[in-house]
Amino acid sequence: MYLVQNVKISLDEKKKKKAIAKKLRINEECIKYYKFKRKAIDCRDKNDVFFICHFIIEVKKGINKKIEKNKDVKPFIKYEYKINKASSDDKIIIVGSGPAGLFCAYTLAISGLKPIVIERGEDVDNRINSVEKFFKGGKLNTESNLQFGEGGAGTFSDGKLTTNINDERIDFIKETFIKFGASEDILYLSKPHIGTDVLRKVVKNMRQKIIELGGTFFFNTRLNNINVNNNNLENIEVIKDGKKENWECDKLILACGHSSKDTIKMLYENGLEMAQKPFSMGVRIEHLQENINKAQYGEKFYNHKSLPNADYKIAIHLPNNRSLYSFCMCPGGMVVASSSEPKTIVTNGMSNYARNEINANSALLVNVLPSDYKNSHPLAGIDFQEKYEKLAYNLTNSYKAPCSLLKDFLKGTISTEFKSVKASYLPGVEFADIEKCLPEFVSKTLKLGIKEIGKKIKGFDDEDSVLTAIESRSSSPVRLVRDNNLEANIKNIFPIGEGSGYSSGITTSALDGLKCSEVLIKEYQKRDSKIK
Repeated sequence: MYLVQNVKISLDEKKKKKAIAKKLRINEECIKYYKFKRKAIDCRDKNDVFFICHFIIEVKKGINKKIEKNKDVKPFIKYEYKINKASSDDKIIIVGSGPAGLFCAYTLAISGLKPIVIERGEDVDNRINSVEKFFKGGKLNTESNLQFGEGGAGTFSDGKLTTNINDERIDFIKETFIKFGASEDILYLSKPHIGTDVLRKVVKNMRQKIIELGGTFFFNTRLNNINVNNNNLENIEVIKDGKKENWECDKLILACGHSSKDTIKMLYENGLEMAQKPFSMGVRIEHLQENINKAQYGEKFYNHKSLPNADYKIAIHLPNNRSLYSFCMCPGGMVVASSSEPKTIVTNGMSNYARNEINANSALLVNVLPSDYKNSHPLAGIDFQEKYEKLAYNLTNSYKAPCSLLKDFLKGTISTEFKSVKASYLPGVEFADIEKCLPEFVSKTLKLGIKEIGKKIKGFDDEDSVLTAIESRSSSPVRLVRDNNLEANIKNIFPIGEGSGYSSGITTSALDGLKCSEVLIKEYQKRDSKIK
């Protein structure tokens, strides 16, 4: 097997095998097998947009030496992720069913251990109902919403799997998603995404498989307290269906997500070591997707049937020593309400797999440093975060989000109607002076940075663009300290995922879950070998 890199394929090319053969200067008949390894769009030249692809191939005997001379050909050996077997009657409790918790539970269950997953929110079907009621102007369910519930915050997102981390285990993560319902293209697209509509099915299928393997799930069950003796975890207290219960617990895996601030505060009060960390804050910006397509692909190719709706990723470093960057860009998506506490506004972006809505949106975020908290307390970042989320609510005195046309934000005016771009946010928006719910340095950086981005992405600074506030949950402002074995200062507690401050996004959170399961499986293997 070989990896063939940098195969140029035109947007109209249907014969992939022919393109590979041309690249290798061999006859098509010499190629026994081929499949995508990577597929990306090269749109640097707006007059010549094409796909640049890597393929895994198998060729007939006798031409190996010929193709090996090509600098873009390398031997390919598929990485197989091995999950070792282990056994124990220990109560292994995982708090949270987001990517970190799910992948930890999944691999533990495959190994032969019996993980118990507790989730404060609802299973995905009931969670959808709670979210839709909130979107339609109903009451916020503070225990089950866009942040809390089966699948974690990522369930109601674009389901992006992009990451800058190079780790062989990521293919296993993608293959697992495919096994449980995701499209096979996530394995080779340069910017893979699952889509919220598909991801909801995937997390449900994963849960059912974990149960089949011996795991257990408890929804509407929140970690309420931990009981510690001599720096060792003794047991835990949960609130299950509104009632307090004490549970035995030998290993506690904290995969509770970055919005479980009440849980984090409880853990701090019980002596779990924590530290401040930077996070980001800003707004969601919406453009017409057609205009983003034109900016990225050019007038000649922007509506080509072979091209997906365009995305972008950009970062600008500014003279005020701040950075402005795009985050969680959702082509053909919508802006959604992600509040999890009463009388707060939190925004996020969401796309279905088809990405076929009229608007494109992304978070525009400014780096927030611990020095901005003006307080040395480990949880000061949470207080900073909450302050501005409450200010956003106060601007409308409802769960309608404050919004502004870009021209108004730049000029200090307030419009009464939308222009070419209409806000997609549910349960609705109201025009307001959004500077009143942003730190001053965030507002200044946004004003400077959007103009600079407009120089790089044509039309990005269009005055009709809509800004919706506030985006404040891209990452956690606190880190739960752990050692090289992922263990906290309190023995038998393992903080993982976004809520613990060690990942950002679905893929890195899932990877953190795998790493935790590996630590536990190794420990139980050692115990087994000693007993034998």
